[in-house]
Amino acid sequence: MPTDEITAAAAGTWTLGDRTVRRMGFGSMRITASPDRDRAIALLRRALELGVNHIDTAAFYVSPGGTLRVGTGPARYATELIRAALSPYPEDLVIVTKVGFGYDPQAGFTEAFTPAQLRAQVEENLRRLGLDQLDVVNLRLGRGPGAVPLVDRFGALAELRAAGLIRHLGLSNVRPEQLDEVAGIAPVVCVQNNYGIDAYREQDPFVRTCGERGVAYVPFFALAGTGRETGASADQGEAVEAVALAHGVTPHQVRLAWTLHQGPHVLAIPGTGDVAHLTQNIAAASLRLTPEDLARLG
Repeated sequence: MPTDEITAAAAGTWTLGDRTVRRMGFGSMRITASPDRDRAIALLRRALELGVNHIDTAAFYVSPGGTLRVGTGPARYATELIRAALSPYPEDLVIVTKVGFGYDPQAGFTEAFTPAQLRAQVEENLRRLGLDQLDVVNLRLGRGPGAVPLVDRFGALAELRAAGLIRHLGLSNVRPEQLDEVAGIAPVVCVQNNYGIDAYREQDPFVRTCGERGVAYVPFFALAGTGRETGASADQGEAVEAVALAHGVTPHQVRLAWTLHQGPHVLAIPGTGDVAHLTQNIAAASLRLTPEDLARLG
């Protein structure tokens, strides 16, 4: 496909509250690992040129010396790179960030539980992005129950939403019963969980439930299955390889297309630090899998 025909718009759109996003978005976690700041900025600008208007990020996406990569030199925050590349922001751009986890130069990776800690993380996101209001904030949950009940943490963010610092709220790393638990506190516009062709498929019913409720389901690490978004090292699986060969595309593109085929409410946020991979990812927005393909992929 010619580059000038590649567009995220081919995936269609979904609404996060009152904000419309193209279902093919961009995850910013990996841009901090680039040794070249200008390259990362150029990548973000290219994503928008290819039609992306949904960027996923977090204030704790930081490296080197941060939580995502051990290294030396000044820390590069994804949120600051987004601001440097894209501010003043286009009116249709939706930036989704998350709180609940954080990074402290002295303490390292931390979790935030109290209203004061969560507010501090919201304010950090606002400061680094250069915004007065965050479009969507996901409350990122840990593996355990947490030091503060979920309803109290989500309630604290709901208060910040009422105060105008946040437009919409979501949940990340969440179980179905936890979505029910916060019902009535504030609307949840999206759920962001680990999910893919061969990873966490027990979430299939939850994906359907989110669709029935009008909640966007946003898989992370969808490209790498049971591993992480590590490119060629990921185990693509024989079925994925076969479908990719039949369509003349890459296995990663099949994985992204499969993600989008799981429902009109399912959004993709593949991340990369390479412009060529970015273009391939966005091209997957127009890949249409057949019923036979989907059956083969399970």
